[in-house]
Amino acid sequence: QVRLVESGGGLVQFGGSLRLSCAAPGNIFSISTMGWYRQAPGKQRELVAAITKGGNTDYADSVKGRFTISRDNAKNTVHLQMNSLKPEDTAVYLCNARMPSGNIWYSYWGQGTQVTVSS
Repeated sequence: QVRLVESGGGLVQFGGSLRLSCAAPGNIFSISTMGWYRQAPGKQRELVAAITKGGNTDYADSVKGRFTISRDNAKNTVHLQMNSLKPEDTAVYLCNARMPSGNIWYSYWGQGTQVTVSS
């Protein structure tokens, strides 16, 4: 069973910063697009940011200019640096690994970490 281990969530004030980290097994990490999703109560899960194995990134419009996704290939870890946090960023943040195998893509999830931004 593939296990993604997240860390770094917590409570922060409006305008503050947090850094999330997610460690994945090396054989998965090296060929996966890694992403962070979030889900707030009563809302659908949404993509926050993603980074391909080659380092190409993609961001939700709502976080562009505030969040930065990066990957440390030596440590099989992906990070999400979140700055200028707003109350609307409050959600459970989930790490995702999407791995190709032939023509099939496999998706693995972490357990989620809570981010709460107070106003």
